[in-house]
Amino acid sequence: MRNMMKTTWQNIGLLWLAFAVLVYSNAVFAVETKTAEQAQEEPQKGPNRGRLLQNDGFVVELAIFETGVPPEFRVWVTDQDQPVNPEDVLLTVTLTRLGGIKDIIKFQAQGDFLRGDGLVYEPHSFVVAVDAKYRGRSHQWRYDNFEGRTSIEPAVAKALEITTSIAGSATLKETISVYGKLTTHPEHVRNITARFEGSIKKVHVGLGQTVKKGQRLVTIESNESLKSYTIFAPISGTIRQRIANPGEQTNGRVLLSIANTSTLMADLAVFPTDRNRVFIGANVWLSIKGIEQPVLGIIKQIDTIIAPNQSIIIRAELENKSGQLVAGAFVTAKIEIAEHQVPLAVKRTGLQGFRDFTVVFVKIGNEYEVRMLDLGRVAGELVEVLGGLTPGAEYVSQNSYIIKADIEKSGASHDH
Repeated sequence: MRNMMKTTWQNIGLLWLAFAVLVYSNAVFAVETKTAEQAQEEPQKGPNRGRLLQNDGFVVELAIFETGVPPEFRVWVTDQDQPVNPEDVLLTVTLTRLGGIKDIIKFQAQGDFLRGDGLVYEPHSFVVAVDAKYRGRSHQWRYDNFEGRTSIEPAVAKALEITTSIAGSATLKETISVYGKLTTHPEHVRNITARFEGSIKKVHVGLGQTVKKGQRLVTIESNESLKSYTIFAPISGTIRQRIANPGEQTNGRVLLSIANTSTLMADLAVFPTDRNRVFIGANVWLSIKGIEQPVLGIIKQIDTIIAPNQSIIIRAELENKSGQLVAGAFVTAKIEIAEHQVPLAVKRTGLQGFRDFTVVFVKIGNEYEVRMLDLGRVAGELVEVLGGLTPGAEYVSQNSYIIKADIEKSGASHDH
């Protein structure tokens, strides 16, 4: 019955996924259909590769110029196929970006064209409104110039596990990667010997047995007094070595060894070039096979001798109260060597390549749009953002490749 129920739930899950993919595919089809229609109405270009805007023989050629300069608008004007003196034209271009942000650009005559006074920053994705005045007449145009933008319904985004985060300040923790293994803590091991030499009468514990502090371990008959005395456990722990058996003489040797594994050490090999970057008290995060989450350790000791393999051993202390960790296990670890407070950072899982940029996709309502980033330091799962994104922006941090694929399918071109 339990297996049947499990199978039923799996089938329901598969049906839901299929439905989500179907809805998503229909959405993509709709975008592609719209794009195909738009492609048939490709805007007419002028001699300067700008978009031609026409009204009763009055023609404005609007181009984004970025050769040797930051992207800016340049405009050439003709009337009845004759060049117009740019000083006779009053021109304003308003760009409305996703989220309602407006950039208003004024123009000044320069040579045979009008030059915009504002930067046309990336992405070049906006609704364009053009207002031109010439010889007492007004001319207006309005058109969409979208780039790197798509729309996905919330139900589809949820089914595709598209996850967002809020961009903001962060602490970047710089780390170095190292390898090593877990060992028992040298301060938590006790080797048991007899205070007075004698004959071992009874061993009260066995190898691998857990004992508590004060528990009986060995009973010995003294060779001098012929009286028996008992050795008690000096700490709680596990019997990891037993060399004593009834009838044997103590002979000054170690009879038992107890190890308390509630705290372990990690011996980590660090290259000498990184030696001066590691410090006592630094955090280290250990990844251990069979343990889902990284385990926190604290650097307690740094060797001053280089090992035969030219590494230096760094020892970190970590708690093991649950007993899940076992001495001898191999580990990989990341040692924190520096912290950097940055005003803006994003998760590396959200980054994608788009044209010649590294980008994230911001989410506003049901729409997603590319943001070209200027990146700084990288540490762990975070990367510093120096430009291209505003604090508080909601961006796709998981499965952003789906947004990229949808935008690429739409075939939107970059307008210059």
